[in-house]
Amino acid sequence: MKGVRSFLVLLVIAAALGGFLYYDSKRAPVDDKKQEKVFADLQPDKIDQVTVKVASGEQTTVQKQGAAWQVTSPAPAPADEAELSGITSNLASLEVQRVIEEQASDFKEYGLEPARIQLSFKHGGKEQALLLGQKTPTGGDIYARVPDKPRVFLVSAYLETTFNKTAFDLRDKTILKIDRDKVDRVEIESADRTVHVAKQGADWRITKPFDARGDFGAVEGVLGRINSTTMKAITAADPDAKALKEYGLDKPEATVRIASGSSQAGLQIGKSAGEGAVYAKDMARPMVFTIDAGLADELKKPADEYRVKDLFDARAFNTTRVEVVRQGQTVAFEKDKDAWKQVTPAAKAADGTKVEALVTALSNTRATGFEPKIAATGLDTPEVSVSVKFEEGQKQEKVTFARKGTDVFARREGDAAAAKIDAATLDSILKALDALK
Repeated sequence: MKGVRSFLVLLVIAAALGGFLYYDSKRAPVDDKKQEKVFADLQPDKIDQVTVKVASGEQTTVQKQGAAWQVTSPAPAPADEAELSGITSNLASLEVQRVIEEQASDFKEYGLEPARIQLSFKHGGKEQALLLGQKTPTGGDIYARVPDKPRVFLVSAYLETTFNKTAFDLRDKTILKIDRDKVDRVEIESADRTVHVAKQGADWRITKPFDARGDFGAVEGVLGRINSTTMKAITAADPDAKALKEYGLDKPEATVRIASGSSQAGLQIGKSAGEGAVYAKDMARPMVFTIDAGLADELKKPADEYRVKDLFDARAFNTTRVEVVRQGQTVAFEKDKDAWKQVTPAAKAADGTKVEALVTALSNTRATGFEPKIAATGLDTPEVSVSVKFEEGQKQEKVTFARKGTDVFARREGDAAAAKIDAATLDSILKALDALK
């Protein structure tokens, strides 16, 4: 029995090898000539209609309307411009890797009758098509032909991911249309928190649940995440109230509204859809779709995550004055051209390297948390206060520091809350200050 099984195994291997050699024997020899284009003189920007039929039988037609692509069948929808650009550019550059048969009589053996993938398109009023079959035994190429011609040739297998597109693949999957450059307000609301931020000049400011400087990177990061997140799948095209409840969208877990002047766009987040996804809905459209759950987590961040953590904007290279009040004594330094000098309590030259070391220590002051109750911080009797002028004296900021037990707090002038900082940060500031004595 063991000998029989071994023989059968060898027989299977031989059959597979024979099949490979059969197909491979039909390949034309390799030469160094320039490879032939499948569609000569095809210009991608002149293609104005594409129809894709995939192996499942689903067929999608996309037409160029003006400068934009639009899905027209099976249901109207804006098209994914990047997907269409990939299809049209690859059609224009498509090359014959090898000719298998010039006069093939049986297309079934190549998966070309019927074709596994059919791609037809209009170019300059003329309709053309590409038929794709099965992959070669090595998997590196796909058998292909054009209709009404007996020639079978190979194209690169990686192109299957470009051409094998469903209706969902070809539609625009943007979850919310926003113009990031014009956004001036963002409102995020959930059952247990509310965060509103508004643009003030080039900066962001938190307006709810408190008034504070907004972290530009944090706010822009959320906008970027919303802008780049796409639909994973469309769950319901036009759900009724009962369906919305099933998706958790009758009472959304989170809602974000993004405003540009008087115009506003909104996104609602529902319950989990499983496998790292949640249900969501653009408030301007009826459909329900799924998105990556990571965006939902991003929108549930506490308000403090949107606050500026750096207490000083000044840096050593742009600071022109530093004034420190400590134990009732004031010492001040000013930069004259490239040289630092002490101006208070007595005028004298100062070690520029040591002054800049102090400014660097100040610029490293960063909040690890926030305390709204100033009375609990000891800042009513600060240990040290620092005022800094920078940007050629056009900007000024002041921060006071205090210890309360083992905790250290700092408060920037104009801020309603105090920042909790590492004790080592204050120690480094005082050490740099002592070095200037």
